[in-house]
Formats: sequence, structure tokens, C-alpha cells
Amino acid sequence: MGCCNSTSAAQSSKREWKPLEDRSCTDLPWLLLFILFCLGMGFICGFSIATGAAARLVSGYDSYGNICGQKNAKVERIPNSGIDHTHRKYVFFLDPCNVDLVKRKIKSIALCVAACPSHELKTMHEVQKFAEKNGSALCTYNLKPSEYVTHSKASVFCPKLPVPESAPIPFFHRCAPVNISCYAKFAEALITFVNDNSVLHRLISGVMTSKEIILGLCLLSLVLSMILMVIIRYISRVLVWILTILIILGSLGGTGVLWWLYAKQRKSPKETIIPEQLQIAEDNLRALLIYAISATVFTVILFLIMLVMRKRVALTIALFHVAGKVFIHLPLLVFQPFWTFLALLLFWMYWIMTLLFLGTLGSAIPNGEFVEFEVSGPLQYMWWYHVVGLIWISEFILACQQMTVAGAVVTYYFTRDKRNLPYTPILGSVNRLIRYHLGTVAKGSFIITLVKIPRMILMYIHNQLKGKENACARCMLKSCICCLWCLEKCLNYLNQNAYTATAINSTNFCTSAKDAFVILVENALRVATINTVGDFMLFLGKILIVCCTALAGIMLLNYQQDYTVWVLPLVIVCLFAFLVAHCFLSIYEMVVDVLFLCFAIDTKYNDGSPGREFYMDKVLMEFVENSRKSMKEAGKGGAADSRELKPMASGASSA
Repeated sequence: MGCCNSTSAAQSSKREWKPLEDRSCTDLPWLLLFILFCLGMGFICGFSIATGAAARLVSGYDSYGNICGQKNAKVERIPNSGIDHTHRKYVFFLDPCNVDLVKRKIKSIALCVAACPSHELKTMHEVQKFAEKNGSALCTYNLKPSEYVTHSKASVFCPKLPVPESAPIPFFHRCAPVNISCYAKFAEALITFVNDNSVLHRLISGVMTSKEIILGLCLLSLVLSMILMVIIRYISRVLVWILTILIILGSLGGTGVLWWLYAKQRKSPKETIIPEQLQIAEDNLRALLIYAISATVFTVILFLIMLVMRKRVALTIALFHVAGKVFIHLPLLVFQPFWTFLALLLFWMYWIMTLLFLGTLGSAIPNGEFVEFEVSGPLQYMWWYHVVGLIWISEFILACQQMTVAGAVVTYYFTRDKRNLPYTPILGSVNRLIRYHLGTVAKGSFIITLVKIPRMILMYIHNQLKGKENACARCMLKSCICCLWCLEKCLNYLNQNAYTATAINSTNFCTSAKDAFVILVENALRVATINTVGDFMLFLGKILIVCCTALAGIMLLNYQQDYTVWVLPLVIVCLFAFLVAHCFLSIYEMVVDVLFLCFAIDTKYNDGSPGREFYMDKVLMEFVENSRKSMKEAGKGGAADSRELKPMASGASSA
């Protein structure tokens, strides 16, 4: 990838760090392995398309193996195969709501038709009239429209009455019911913890009725996240106190509003509510009580945490100020979540499309009167390779974001005169990533994949054995899942710091991970302070966005005309708001972590004397001095404090 100087993985323990000076390829064999793996993913997609699966997926096929919209070859022992369906371009299911969730397919006869029923057909006379008028026969091929009413087996060969209004799915030519009641039946089969099916119907109807409000609130969370990023850039000195005050007012205000709404609706006379809406009113009242109690408990816990950490909040202000300067000089960092999400979205779309191709892959095998497509031999295990590709490439894309952010922040930190920064440090970081460090990113993401796969397998086994295994086996499975989850989080954090070390001195992944681990261990107290206080304040920012979005949702859902159940719409909005806030503020968290590692290296090789001036900002040095004084006052100084700030101690003298 544009690399010409590959260096050996083994480097001297007494090497001098020269940030941004030496560039060389790192972990080149891993880059070649990743390219070969991606070629394998491409082979799977190409093979599934070349063997006809793409045509069956896009155009659809009937139960006799005929592809809709084209001429077909005869299948032995299948009487209705080999039919010319040039003018029948849509797949119609006689009973579209009959779904087999185990085999993940519709348990119904599929036919190729000329048009989907545009309105509900309640009787066989209407089905017959639709066929004669539109030329679209909705019964099996061996039954003429004139026989729909008189034939003795019309109930078997014709669709289940009433035939729901359907519309073709764009690009996939399947007739899908327009009425959501059919989809509610799918959800009833999937959600086994709901005992009362009427509750599920009301939940889904509530989501459909409130879809405009849900969309608007999701957009509001996106806007609030952008506003918070702007606030971080320009008023980082007072941001911590603003967030603290707002979260106190927001939690108190949200809790108060919930209790007020509960008291108001409890006092409202039930005689004015029509019987059909009485159950919905009781569900909303119960949901409000649960929300109010949960908000009260959450507020109390939040206040206790803030009380314990109140003395350390001031230490975060200086660090946020320096990170705010980074965003002022590198404004494109704000848009990193968009590019990462876009890359992930494109890859996931490709992955799902290929998975659908694999689902229709195989040769036609007669099964009674119908045809099934099955894959035999080693090819039936291709989807395992495809699943590993989903994890590895997704982690690779996320790691590329971490390396890009690290490279840009490293460029900012180690440029003494900030006025001489490159015009686009982000693009420069992307360029170095592509030319030199894709192998390092591939290796780091593969290590995460090796931990994720066993954890997912154990979670799958745990779900399959739910209710069947004994208490000891259940405890062991959960313990293993928990340990793997903790290991994954630790490796993620170590990987992020390893990418920073690679961006600074262009070392391979193992060397960078070792150096990063050494500095994190030797500066454990400092790392704990920064991560605890800084991450907590960023968490408060996420909670603030969720609280504001949820409060707006409560007010809108309370005063809308259609009286619906709140639970599912509000949960969807809150989850989306937290996801958006996490995506944006995680970039800020990365910047803080990269700044600390750069600072640690700076203090090792520079002491402020002529010729060895510090790269760091004065505010960051003030933060270090203040935090040291704070820890000494708390009785945590002394010998432990004197061991801090000795980064990258790999045998080199600090001279």
C-alpha cells in the first residue's frame, strides 16, 4: 500500500523516540493476511451470484423452483416447474403471516403473479374477479380463475381469506402485507416474555402511531450531540461545572415531571375514558409509576457518586481545555463518527446482501411437490467464514478510526508552533494509515475478533440451553462470558493506546502494545484519575442528552391526540439518543487518552531545558501539578507519586 521500507519487528530497547520523523511499514504480513481474507469474502459473494443465487434473491422464486420474471428450466419430478414467468414478476404467498422462526422462512406456498392485490379480498368471488380483471392468478397454476369458487380444493390451492392488501418490496419483488397486524404476529412469536398478546398489539400500534414523534426526537438527539461538541470546543473551562449543574437540574426536573404526570393521571376521573382506552390508560399509569420510581433511584445514586467525586472534578477542567483546543485546531474530528458509521453501514449492507445470497444458494432438490435449494459439501460452511468476516472487518473499520484520530492528535501535540500545523492533519493521518499502518490495525482488530468469537459462541450455547442446564453449568457459562467480556474491554483500551504509540514512532503492534502497557502501569494512579473523572463527565454528557430527549418525548407523547402506550416509543428514543451521544463523545474520550500518552512521552524525553523544550500545553502542566497536590493532600502522594510520569520505560535513559 505505497510502502517501501519495511522494518524489523525486533527493535533495540535503547532506541530513541523521534515523533513524526521516521515512517516505515508495520506488520506487513498481517496486512497481506487481511487482504487474502477480504478476497475470500469477495469469492463467497461472487460464487453465490455466479451460481444463480442473485437472481433468486432479487427476482424471487416460487415453491416449484421457477424464478419470477423469466423463463425457467424443467426440474425432474416437479410438475409445475419449467414455466415461463416472463410476465409474472412478483412473488405472492398464499399465507404470508405463517412464519417458521426456526427455519427462518414462510411456511406457505409461493407463486409468481403479475400483480400484488392492491386491496383486501374477503371472498373467493373477489379473488376470482381480481384474477380476471388484472390477469394476476392468486391460486396455484393448475387451477383456472373460473374454478376458484367451484373447485373442491380451492381452500388448499388458493390464498387464505381474507387476502390482505399487499405492496411489492422495492428491488426484491415480494408481495408484503401492508397491514401491521401481520407483523405483530411475527413479534408475538419472537417476544416470548409477553404473556398477554393484546399488550404487544398495543405496543406496536403505539410505535406506528408515534413514528413521526420518534423520528423527530431521534433528530433532536443528533442536534443536541452536535451542540454539546460545539460547547466542548469553545467553553471547555466551564463545561464541567455547566454539565454538573445541568445534570442536577435535569435529573431533579425529570423526576419531578414524572411524579407530577403520575399524580395528575391518577386523579383524572376514569368515567370520562371510553372502555376501549381504559386498559391503555392503566398501562400508561403503571408505566409512569415505574418511570418515576426508576428516575428517583437513579437521581439518588447519581448524587451520591457526584458527592464522592466532587473534589476531583476541578482536575478535569484543565484536561478538557487542552482537548477543546485540539477540536478548535482539528474541527474535522467532529465528523469522524459520520465517516465511520457510513463505512460500517456500507459494509453491513454488503454483508447482509451476501448473507441473503448464501440463503438462496444451492441446487434444486425435489421435496414432494415442491423444490428446496440446499448446499452440500464444504460449501455449506461458507457462512461461518462470512460471520468471522463480519466481526473482523467491523473491528478493522473501528480500529482505523482510532488510528486516524490518534495520528491527527499526535501531529497536533508534537508540533511546537501550532500555527505551522499541516492544512489537514486528519487527511495526513489517513494517508499515513493507508501507507504504513494498515497491518498494525489488521493485527489489533484480529486480536479483538479472537476474543469476541468465543464469547459469542458461549452466549449462543447459553441461550440454547436456557432452562435445560443445571445451576453449576449456568454459573460457569456466565462466568466465562463475563471474563471474556472484561478481557475484550481491556484489550480494546490497550489496542487504542498501542495505535497511539504506533502513530508516534511507527513501531509494530507488539512493540507499541508493550510500550503502552508499561506507561499505563507506571502511571496507574494518573490514568485512574483521568479515566475516572474524565469518563464520568463524558458519561454525564451522554445522560444529559438522553434526559433532554426523554423529557421532550414525555411531553410530546403526553399531549398528542392519539392515546397510545408510551413504553416502546420512549425506549426506542432513549436508546437511539444514548447511541448518538456515545458515538460523538467517544471521539472526545479518544482525544483525552491520546493526549495523556503524548504527554507521558514528552515528560520522558524532555525536561524544559534549552534544546529539550516541552511540547505540552501550559494548561496541561498545571493540571499535572494540581493533581499531584490533590493526591498528596489525600494521602496518596509520597513514594507512589514519585514513581509517576515515567513513560515508555524500556531501558532507555531519561538523561
